[in-house]
Amino acid sequence: MKIEWLDAARHYLQVVAFCCAIAVLTTLIWPAKSYFMQVGYALSVGTITWSVIEFGRYFFDRKNCHADSHGGHGWPKGWRGLLLTTVGIACGFLFGDPLGDLVFKSGLVNSPRDNKISLAITVLAGGIASLYFHARGQAAAMAARITAVERDASEAKLKLLETQLEPHMLFNTLANLRVLIASDPPRAIAMLDRLNSYLRATLSGSRALSHPLSAEFDLLRDYLELMAVRMGDRLTYTLDLPDDLRSVAVPPLLLQPLVENAIQHGLEPKVGGGSITVRASRRGGGDNALIAIEVADTGVGLPADGPLSEPGRGFGIAQIRERLASAYGARGSIELVPDAAGGTRATATFPLEAGA
Repeated sequence: MKIEWLDAARHYLQVVAFCCAIAVLTTLIWPAKSYFMQVGYALSVGTITWSVIEFGRYFFDRKNCHADSHGGHGWPKGWRGLLLTTVGIACGFLFGDPLGDLVFKSGLVNSPRDNKISLAITVLAGGIASLYFHARGQAAAMAARITAVERDASEAKLKLLETQLEPHMLFNTLANLRVLIASDPPRAIAMLDRLNSYLRATLSGSRALSHPLSAEFDLLRDYLELMAVRMGDRLTYTLDLPDDLRSVAVPPLLLQPLVENAIQHGLEPKVGGGSITVRASRRGGGDNALIAIEVADTGVGLPADGPLSEPGRGFGIAQIRERLASAYGARGSIELVPDAAGGTRATATFPLEAGA
């Protein structure tokens, strides 16, 4: 049983404020006691009632409590919450006044009428407070359900985008393989073997919503080796992944469309081919830390009439932009610009997970 002390303290501060308001009413009914004394009596009743209700809920199993928006122990469901409230109010009434008498050493004896009024106020105040916390619990449970639904929807969207990317790459590879079968059968066989290895690695991670950045770089290496079979010495590549970023979680196949674009639209149109460099780095620190992944090529560069004007070039960029938005919101972005050394540089940035 893990008690959430921060929540308990926040709830108690609300009880204290409520008791101060109740003391105004009781001072009007029993002017013989000062407001300060009335606050003391109200706090005596309120503290006991709050203690029973606040800590009593932990004796109910989590499965019998409403879900909490931040994963805490929520309000008991149904009759359990009503029972806990009744017991808390009863304890507050039975022990609150004696505790107040003990603290203030009051010699005043309440009449039967005063006791009835005190009971009515205790029940009313306890009922209002309990309804308030019950409503907050219901709201927290609803917020937790909404968060879960949004997370499931986001995960489903990421999966859909991933399934759209896989056929795109496969169609391009099969088209290249068809050409090699006629022109260079040995290279076609080597390419087919690489494709088989690549698909095995891809399918093994396809069920996950994320995997380590090191696994993403391994997939890139398999893909680039596959392309190197077809392009020969027209393709060279460098993969640069710092050790402290290897465990960062990323959506599967996030970077491959960038590499695919670099080959198809940058290196293939260039007679001598060129090189591709994929580099990961950390930017900033603390809660604002970002990870930046650059894919730079030495190909023909961006067309003069716009970076996405060539047929097919915009597909991968648009899909990556959507996947970054689904996974990271406004903090995920992608930029495509001419590289200073010639060719094109694409940079994807997104938040660096805590502790990475």
